[in-house]
Amino acid sequence: MRLRSLLFVPGDSERKFARAAASGADALILDLEDSVAPTQKAAARDAVAKLLDGPSSRTFGFFVRLNALDTGLALPDLAAVVKPGLDAIMIPKANGAEDLARFGHYLDAFETKAGLTLGSVKMAVVATETAKAMFSLGSYAPAHPRLLALTWGAEDLSAALGATGNREPDGAWTFPYEVARAHCLFAASAADVTPVDTIHADFRDLDGLERDCRRSRRDGFLGRMAIHPDQVAVINRCYAPSEAEIAHARRIVAAFAADPNAGAVGIDGKMVDIPHLKAAQRTLASI
Repeated sequence: MRLRSLLFVPGDSERKFARAAASGADALILDLEDSVAPTQKAAARDAVAKLLDGPSSRTFGFFVRLNALDTGLALPDLAAVVKPGLDAIMIPKANGAEDLARFGHYLDAFETKAGLTLGSVKMAVVATETAKAMFSLGSYAPAHPRLLALTWGAEDLSAALGATGNREPDGAWTFPYEVARAHCLFAASAADVTPVDTIHADFRDLDGLERDCRRSRRDGFLGRMAIHPDQVAVINRCYAPSEAEIAHARRIVAAFAADPNAGAVGIDGKMVDIPHLKAAQRTLASI
């Protein structure tokens, strides 16, 4: 599943869902958590369940962000949304791999009830929203068989830490949040799942979004979450490999294929080795 862009959509807004579905996002995250008021939780759950009953041919992955385990709402959420059409759940405020194991058992039961193949619903995790979570990022490797992606978030972590802010005057993350970002990237790489960068909250600032996406992709993130349809085109462009990158990757793969016993080959006067081959294979897999 390609995950360049993952667009949040409030679960209680069919109008916003219709616009999001036409945005070109690789995945829509129908939200039952933070964007839904407590009084609207049940209505949002029912609305998302009905959307899942819509056309089976979609151009996007259908994700649902559940409410956190400690709210008592996660099981009713799962009971409503585990049905044909659901591609993945997004788990907020996870404290480590033990939470994934618990959700995996729940999904086994709900998939069986819905007549789905066991393991068909995948999981993405917001892995940095609690202080405890920061000490558990290494637990995601080896990865749970349902795990697709790890992402990170700053706002809930700020609240957990009692921070008065998480940005420098120039918009850069302050040090604790740079640590969270970096460790999420390391954890995703260790688990061999997709690292997804967090939102760019100012959805009108498309130039700033593009700069941040370029930096993000440079560092190793393969996709980004979005909060507005206007952000999707920028994100898709930034995380897609250029024609030059694709051509270079193909040359590296072809060179190693021509000499399978080589540990390094020369291309354009430069030596490339196995790490370059792996990077080239990842580039081609993302097309």
